Amino acid sequence: MDEQQIPTVYDPQTVEKKWYQFWEENRLFHAAAASDKDPFSIVIPPPNVTGQLHMGHALDNTLQDILIRWRRMQGYNTLWMPGTDHAGIATQIKVEEMLAKDNVSRYDLGREAFIDKVWEWKKLYGSRILTQLKSLGASCDWERERFTMDEGCSKAVREVFVSLYEKGLIYQGNRITNWCPRCHTALSDIEVEHEEKPGHLYHVQYFVEGNPDESLIVATTRPETILGDTAVAVHPEDSRYKQLIGKHLILPLVGRSIPVIADEYVDPAFGTGAVKVTPAHDPNDFEMGLRHELPEIIVIEPNGTISEGTGKYSGLDRYECRKLLVSDLKEQGFLVKIEDHSHAVGHCQRCATVVEPLISKQWYVRMQPLAEPAIEAVRSGKIKFVPERFTKIYLNWLENIRDWCISRQIWWGHRIPAWYCACGETVVSRNSPAACPKCGGSLEQDPDVLDTWFSSGLWPFSTMGWPEQTEELKSFYPTSVLVTGYDIIFFWVARMIMMGLEFQQDIPFEHVFIHGLVRDGQGRKMSKSLGNGIDPLDVIEKYGADTLRFTLITGNTPGNDMRFYWERVESSRNFSNKLWNASRFVLMNLTDFDATERPDPASFTLADQWILSRYAHTVEAVTRNLERFELGEAARLLYEFIWNEYCDWYIELAKPRLYNKEQAAAKRTAQYVLWHVLENTLKLLHPFMPFITENIWQHLPHDGVSIMVAAWPAKEAEYVNGAAEQQMEIIMETIKAVRNMRAEVNVPPGRKSEAILQAANADLKQVLTDNVQYLKTLAALEPVLITDSSQDKPANAMTAVVNGVEVYLPMKGLIDIEKETARLNKELASLDKELSRLAGKLANEGFVAKAPADVIAKERAKEQEYGEKKAAIQERLSYLETL
Repeated sequence: MDEQQIPTVYDPQTVEKKWYQFWEENRLFHAAAASDKDPFSIVIPPPNVTGQLHMGHALDNTLQDILIRWRRMQGYNTLWMPGTDHAGIATQIKVEEMLAKDNVSRYDLGREAFIDKVWEWKKLYGSRILTQLKSLGASCDWERERFTMDEGCSKAVREVFVSLYEKGLIYQGNRITNWCPRCHTALSDIEVEHEEKPGHLYHVQYFVEGNPDESLIVATTRPETILGDTAVAVHPEDSRYKQLIGKHLILPLVGRSIPVIADEYVDPAFGTGAVKVTPAHDPNDFEMGLRHELPEIIVIEPNGTISEGTGKYSGLDRYECRKLLVSDLKEQGFLVKIEDHSHAVGHCQRCATVVEPLISKQWYVRMQPLAEPAIEAVRSGKIKFVPERFTKIYLNWLENIRDWCISRQIWWGHRIPAWYCACGETVVSRNSPAACPKCGGSLEQDPDVLDTWFSSGLWPFSTMGWPEQTEELKSFYPTSVLVTGYDIIFFWVARMIMMGLEFQQDIPFEHVFIHGLVRDGQGRKMSKSLGNGIDPLDVIEKYGADTLRFTLITGNTPGNDMRFYWERVESSRNFSNKLWNASRFVLMNLTDFDATERPDPASFTLADQWILSRYAHTVEAVTRNLERFELGEAARLLYEFIWNEYCDWYIELAKPRLYNKEQAAAKRTAQYVLWHVLENTLKLLHPFMPFITENIWQHLPHDGVSIMVAAWPAKEAEYVNGAAEQQMEIIMETIKAVRNMRAEVNVPPGRKSEAILQAANADLKQVLTDNVQYLKTLAALEPVLITDSSQDKPANAMTAVVNGVEVYLPMKGLIDIEKETARLNKELASLDKELSRLAGKLANEGFVAKAPADVIAKERAKEQEYGEKKAAIQERLSYLETL
């Protein structure tokens, strides 16, 4: 092999583009549905078509790709199903923003023309994030790419909606929902993000009807909703208000008579213990209203303004109304006091607008019947969360689940398959009806679309072609593992489990592998507002995808957030370069090497036996950790083995045989071990760093078209050799001890030094004797005298004890004592000068009084550091005087 086949410097940009194209051209990502291999499948958490690759995507898809590439190499029939989500609200916002630049709204275009515009936008930008995933190295089966609104997925959505409706699990109802005034649509509970905000608690006095001397005080955070109050509630056991239950109050500013009711929902300890009840604008008030048959008065419109019929407040923005209403309460003597009060405020997850609870007619899924089997599937262990602690979070949510509002008042999405006739008939159908079955009249389809997560919940089987009974569905469902973040357990994971059990009568996946968030170096969530986001494409452009992948995976533990440090990126880049340079060295020394000629194990040196044993353990440990989803630990083990054991030790130990032209057999053995361990270790590393491993492997002697379809290494138990590992450990520790001692007295690397090694027993002495050449070569020792510990101890020598071996380096001839003394005295004088300067500075009262505390602290730390250095030099000089 000519070393010119692998360039001197590793260029990830050239290598990565070349090999990804090679993989695609050879269809190595594609899996045939019909196969006698065991299946292993993953469905990608579909990114939004509006999306652009961010660090969360990069982590999530790196984890998936590692698992897929590993199982592919293990011989499984692997399918990684790719696709995108239509992202109803997010995509509609994007297109509306685009149209707004030309002063055009969706209403100007009309529904059909607007939907055409969205499809045009999707065609232009919808595949962007998938292209970006390719730059990360994602080995998805791109031939099977799906979209939540493609024909097959749309058919599945309609089938599920109609089927659930026929079973009574989907219904329409007038209920209070989370409403976004910006997006003009209802939201489900989990689409609302609650953020602690500073606010106020307004104490307002309500007078008893017919008795102006009797009143109670209500505390509220939303005084503008007073306009819609239909009662005041107190706890039935609250002695302060028992005499008022059943009486009526006059609603401040409005003058309407409202009852005082008793309800156990009321917390006597909150505020004044009396709460205003506005059934049309608060979910808890809504439930109280149902229990007490209270009227529902809507006073806030869907656009966030105050309703007509509220006098001077009509048409005002809700917050402008609050200001004016509070001013009026104060002026008319109803406002008792205002307190500072921090409370959780719900915001729309997509546009961050404060949501408004409103009563509206919506479509709902009855969740409890669907949740019960989903609870049992996890409790029984059919589905396992990794790490296990997320099981409790999942179960707690399902056990307290509420019905799911699935209708959205937008245009982009799966339109609800319900049609209405003027005669009052509602038709829910798999096929679009031509006329009303009751009266023959014309029908109008429901204008709403389904929540995006409704179609996402079908993803594991809709992507396989359901409701058709396809070969893909038969082969790859249930899928093997779902890889996702903990933030969408409720949005997506739970719903997929419920839908899979309902429509496939089987779980959608066996494991749920949960990862955390990627945070910045300070532990903060990456966001546009903080300006701390890091574009993974920038990292790939500068350092390569392998470096980014390895950075994200090392130190990563299941379920835990991780911090992104540029220092770790540099470390991963250095690892790539280390591997590249080591591989280049091996290739340079494989001239005339025949990989089919396996040497006699009897020819293996201690170093050979040691590295083969360490390699066998590494195979076992990496595989075991991958099985446990401990991908970060598997990566760490590979890093340690490649960098420390193979590169730093074994290559150096093998060099003398490679350069010895007189011992051809010994050279061939060294070549074989170097090649065998490197070629197979590249396979272990391939799932983590696919590009560099493919490139190096292709230059090594190998079988097969690509490393990504090469067989995953077996343990090779015959190479496990505990005795060789122990003996090599003694040699290595001895070499380290010598190196440390030589460095301590600045012995030039090229200068040989004498050593006396005294072994604690005969076995140790034999190990040292048999492998003395390693000591001479790697520790720069000549001569080396090996004795037992009963011999006299050498005088005037540096010493260390490691693993039962006493190591002595005689100082005579090791260094030039006169020269070393002069050097140390010069360094001592420099330190004295610096210490004198620092002492004067710190004794200066003006400096100490005016300088910042951190500056003074740094100067004191320098003083301490230099003092310690001075003491060490003085100790070294005293030692040199004895020689």
